[in-house]
Amino acid sequence: MAQLRVPRKTGRPRTTPDAVLADKAYSSRAIRELLRKRGIRTVIPQPADQITKRKKRGRIGGRPPAFDRESYRQRNTVERCINRLKQWRGLATRYDKTATIYLAGLHIAAIFIWSAT
Repeated sequence: MAQLRVPRKTGRPRTTPDAVLADKAYSSRAIRELLRKRGIRTVIPQPADQITKRKKRGRIGGRPPAFDRESYRQRNTVERCINRLKQWRGLATRYDKTATIYLAGLHIAAIFIWSAT
């Protein structure tokens, strides 16, 4: 997390993202509380079992967490792109020893995917 840099137009780069896009597996109360404490917006859908348990509790169950459907759709686009990159064997297995060679392979794969579309 210390190496994460989110570019800004002016000033120092941020080290915390504006939002976290995750799938239903990361919808636990502990993860949501941790992100809330750090001031990071969550875009995580709730699994069906959590929804039914919350509704079963009635008023005590509280209100459902906010969910931005448009942001979650953008996550799907990024995931499909990553899956296309993983079709390249060297990228999927991370066989390269150095980060610069891995990054070069990533750039070459991205150029081939971009030129094919």
